[in-house]
Amino acid sequence: MKPELNHNATGVKRPFKLEEIWRIRTRIEIQNNLMQLALLNLAIDSKLRTCDLLSLKVRDVATQDQVFERVQWTQMKTGIEVQFEITPRTQQSISRWVQEVKLQPSDYLFRSLRRSNQPISYSYYRSIIRSWAQQLGLDSDLYGTHSMRRTKATLVYARTKNIRAVQLLLGHTKIDNTIRYLGIEIEDAIKISRETDC
Repeated sequence: MKPELNHNATGVKRPFKLEEIWRIRTRIEIQNNLMQLALLNLAIDSKLRTCDLLSLKVRDVATQDQVFERVQWTQMKTGIEVQFEITPRTQQSISRWVQEVKLQPSDYLFRSLRRSNQPISYSYYRSIIRSWAQQLGLDSDLYGTHSMRRTKATLVYARTKNIRAVQLLLGHTKIDNTIRYLGIEIEDAIKISRETDC
């Protein structure tokens, strides 16, 4: 029997399911909200914490005419460098957003419209995610900024059962942190790790 992800045990916000991400993306595309589309796609691709995601500047992910396929980023919380791929879909949405608002290399990728030379705030980012959940008829209290970081991690884990791969994706220093983050039982995690080592 496959271990179930227990999202409430650790008190963290729920990840979105794959079909929910597709529904959110479709809604945003219909609304032609280029900022939210780029934000959604990059949050999922990068798996970065909010402080890192909102700190990204245009030059961190793109040159003047091309969005990078792969990015290296040093995490603020741990100082550990992580690497993430930017999928073609995300590259396109970032490119459209940058061109639409004529962002410069030194500009924050998701810059605030109210505060000069600042990114959007944590609370604004959280409110966007909660609104996505609400539009899908979900309980918005169960979703937040960590939902985006956890979405791809849980999808990768569900597909591969490879805890170490998820640990690398998230840039965790200890595998115990990854186990708690995924919300799985320690015994199940140890068993799965042994199976994948064989």
